[in-house]
Amino acid sequence: MFIDWYLPGYKAGGPIQSCSNLIAHLGKEYDFSVVTRDTDYCETIPYANIKSNEWNIVDGTRVYYFSSDTLNKKNIQHLLNTENYDTVYLNGIFSFYFSLLPLYLLRGSNKRCIVAARGMLAANALHIKGIKKQLFLFVSKFTGLFSKVIFHATNENERSDISKNFKNVSVIVAANLPQKITLELKPNKEKLVGSIKLVNIARIAPEKNLKYALEVLTQVKGNVELDIYGPVYKPDYWDECKAIIESLQKNIVVNYKGSVESTAVISTLSKYHFMIMPTLGENFGHIILQAMSTGCPVIISDNTMWRNLYEQHCGWDISLNSREKYVAAIEEAIAMSDIEYEKMSEAAFAYAKKFSADTNLILQNRILFK
Repeated sequence: MFIDWYLPGYKAGGPIQSCSNLIAHLGKEYDFSVVTRDTDYCETIPYANIKSNEWNIVDGTRVYYFSSDTLNKKNIQHLLNTENYDTVYLNGIFSFYFSLLPLYLLRGSNKRCIVAARGMLAANALHIKGIKKQLFLFVSKFTGLFSKVIFHATNENERSDISKNFKNVSVIVAANLPQKITLELKPNKEKLVGSIKLVNIARIAPEKNLKYALEVLTQVKGNVELDIYGPVYKPDYWDECKAIIESLQKNIVVNYKGSVESTAVISTLSKYHFMIMPTLGENFGHIILQAMSTGCPVIISDNTMWRNLYEQHCGWDISLNSREKYVAAIEEAIAMSDIEYEKMSEAAFAYAKKFSADTNLILQNRILFK
């Protein structure tokens, strides 16, 4: 398995979670070895307690951490030539060292190659750095770089995105596997009428749409405390967010808490009433399911797979074209009594437990490696 960032990293978000969950669920059936960088997303200092440029054991899995000075064609070729494996699993479409170069080096081999699209072929994703990506897709189709791979799509929409960009390729649909839920009981959180504690955990970048959430809060009546967690990926965007924060009325309090390590995400979410993330789009949205698994209902956009949440009494999924509905949802949450909130919290917890216990998800992913 090739992936730009892996455990103990956490700042790259979803892809790390997707791969670690996959290994956690299927690691007893298949031997996984992971090839990655020795630094976290947007960092230059190597992880503590790992050895660079050699195999380590992380949560029972072999992981090879490349340092930046040794990450090159020669050393990747050496790994591909000397390791014993049946299948190569590549995360993403556009990574030079962890998708394109291994794929190029494997041309002509009999190794099975799976490419996880990871939402990178969705229209919203292709719009970012659009000219460069479209040029790459044109060249890759012309050269047949992806012609013999098996694409891993996590849902039917992604299957459609892949088929639009690559004709006559093999696609297997297997939903992302959730993090194993360890909480037996839902955390209890007292909810007072007239106030609410919100949380946002995501990298601070335009696609996560934090600025939109803050703009919504400028119109909200009632007492709101919002804690923001996540690495600053786009400093200019964060400056725009801070300008809005400084303009908020006294009833809205916003705190930036920095990044939160993956091991502390569940305990952090457990402290809040609702998670808010009006994202431009998520291939899966692990943090959404993690929130509900702590009994923390969500206020999100309708650009994810998590839909019809209000009908299931575990949150809201709202169009970004309906800002007034975000305001109404937050004010409805503020007005909830402790009894009303407890019902929604319990429904969110039950929803996450049911989804995570779906054995069909395991079967779908098992097919990938057969």
